Amino acid sequence: MSTYAIGDIQGCYNELRQLLEEIRFDSAQDRLWFVGDLVNRGPGSLQVLRFVKGLGDSAITVLGNHDLHLLAVAEGAAGLHHSDTLDEVLKAPDRDGLLYWLRQQRLLHAEGNYVLVHAGLLPQWSVETAEGLAREVENVLRGNDYAEFFARMYGNNPHGWSDDLDGIKRLRVITNAFTRLRICDAQGEMEFKFKGEVEKIPAGYMPWFEVPGRMSQEATVIFGHWSALGLKVTPNAIALDTGCLWGGPMTAFRLEDRQLFQVNCNSPVAKNW
Repeated sequence: MSTYAIGDIQGCYNELRQLLEEIRFDSAQDRLWFVGDLVNRGPGSLQVLRFVKGLGDSAITVLGNHDLHLLAVAEGAAGLHHSDTLDEVLKAPDRDGLLYWLRQQRLLHAEGNYVLVHAGLLPQWSVETAEGLAREVENVLRGNDYAEFFARMYGNNPHGWSDDLDGIKRLRVITNAFTRLRICDAQGEMEFKFKGEVEKIPAGYMPWFEVPGRMSQEATVIFGHWSALGLKVTPNAIALDTGCLWGGPMTAFRLEDRQLFQVNCNSPVAKNW
């Protein structure tokens, strides 16, 4: 049995199927870990959702910002952006079942020495703390008040974590860290406008996984979200968003031996990766 972590899909269904052929994925024996952002911008979001949902226990998915955006749009808490490609999902006959399934997915999965998350962990959070905080938001997403959460989810404030936070501010910081974080300062204050290459990070900030003394550094965190960062493999951080959507490859990482697998993008949405 092998476990493969796969970078952001974002509706690139054909490339996903090619990657699974490349790794000779066997759903009866192997498992897939998806770093989130199954949907949006690419042409096959509906196919991706149906396929991953159909994998059942063979797949673990953590939620990304685009997945949450789809759920918020479906609840009327957000509008579609001009670059969104979610109409097919929203008009599908099995829409309700797909959205319900998506809402049941996790924000963080920890197993052995690996942690799976879409964007990152704040430096103050140990893995144990992060697991507890993820459960707080997951319980809201799976509960009766999820529509109210989506109505108040968006926003950049507060920028950092405090144990004293409560209510929607607490939930928003947790959600933003898990699904939007790229860079922060040494105290964990997040900056959300930056999306570029490491060499262009504003003064005073750094990649979240390079903050000195971060509490999760004993684990290996697998994440995506940052296509401009590209593939990065270190002892305690594995970045897998290699920008298939923009013309880069789609990447899988086998946990057991840390081997990488890639397939090329067939039809990039834009050639700016």
